[in-house]
Parts: sequence; C-alpha cells; structure tokens
Amino acid sequence: MQFICYPKCTTCQKAKKWLEENDILFDERHIKENNPTVEELRAWHKQSNLPLKKFFNTSGLQYKALQLKDKLPTMSENEQYELLASDGMLVKRPILIGDDFVLVGFKEADWAAALGK
Repeated sequence: MQFICYPKCTTCQKAKKWLEENDILFDERHIKENNPTVEELRAWHKQSNLPLKKFFNTSGLQYKALQLKDKLPTMSENEQYELLASDGMLVKRPILIGDDFVLVGFKEADWAAALGK
C-alpha cells in the first residue's frame, strides 16, 4: 500500500497514526518531494471513482493564490492533471492507494471500511 502525504499536515499525521495503530503496512511518499505524475493521477482518479475536483487541495494556499475555484470549471481534464502534477501541494492529501482502492483525504470510517478494520 502506498501512503502519500505531506509530513507537516496534521490530517496526514492523524492518518499515519491510524494506519500504524491498526498494524497496516505501507510505503510512505512525501508529496512535495515526489510529486505525483500525470499518469499516476489519471490512474488514481479512474480507480477512485471520484470527481477530479476531489484531488485538489481546496484549502491550500496555492489553490487560493492561483484562484483555482474560478479557473477549474473552465479547464480541461488534461490541464487539471498537468496542474496537479506540477505541484504536490495542490493535491489533496493524504492519499492511500491499495490494490483495489484509492482513498483521498482522511475519513476514518471510509479507511476502516476499505481496509476491513
């Protein structure tokens, strides 16, 4: 399982603690040091069954600075993937990727259900 996070993010810290407390093995990936690629984002988006907008960190400084709330509706899907891949801080986190699921953001009940806990 891959756990994609920003270590200073309190939600990511909670998610990591939950994974450890539930004895779930994972590989940790620092999203700012190792940005997701366009190909990864496409695959995760498809597997998650979520709208692409859910992959944006809408509460982040970069999202607000770029005024993405107004720009996203007019951007193509390809442009959105390129934008997400350009800066890991634009991506909603944490992301947990398993063989048959992709979880975006940490909602304990959703994670517990996906992981059978």
